[in-house]
Amino acid sequence: MQFEHLGARPRIHPSAVIAPTAVISGDVTIGPDTQVLHGAVITAEGGPITIGASVIVMENALIRASAIDPVHIGDHVLVGPMVSISGAVIGDEVFLATGTRIFNGARIGTGSEVRINGVVHLRTVLPENTMVPIGWVAVGNPLLILPPDQHERIWEAQKELDFTGYVFGLDRETPDLMTQLTERYGRSLARHSADRQID
Repeated sequence: MQFEHLGARPRIHPSAVIAPTAVISGDVTIGPDTQVLHGAVITAEGGPITIGASVIVMENALIRASAIDPVHIGDHVLVGPMVSISGAVIGDEVFLATGTRIFNGARIGTGSEVRINGVVHLRTVLPENTMVPIGWVAVGNPLLILPPDQHERIWEAQKELDFTGYVFGLDRETPDLMTQLTERYGRSLARHSADRQID
């Protein structure tokens, strides 16, 4: 299904194959010979999404751009099942295995690999040909790649990246943080009420 969102429509190359249960919404450009499989959601929430040539977006993957962080996915990238990409730049020939999570402002270099359930955190930069092991967390710039049992070290690096400030414009110490966050984000998402299905 394709939707016009905020006046922008998806632009899909004629050789791309989009499953009938995939959702493509807003300012999305999909290149030649790309495959988007069942249940995938590609939604431009105020910022553009550009997907290159010969990309495979597998079942139930989520690709989301924001006004602050557009998404760019290079050529010959495999986005595995249940991968989540939010506002990131992905180089050419990257493999994102099942269940990986890529956060806002992240940059993944050409030829890199994020293995099953790996995480690339907010504003983290993976140089070319970097590998994140199964379930591990990549965080920061300069880059740290840590196992999930090293929560304190991950949090120490992550805290400086300021997730709530960067993504939502709110200070983590705000007394009613979740009230403000959900109300603000809800107003932004409510813009979908005017979306129009175009296929």
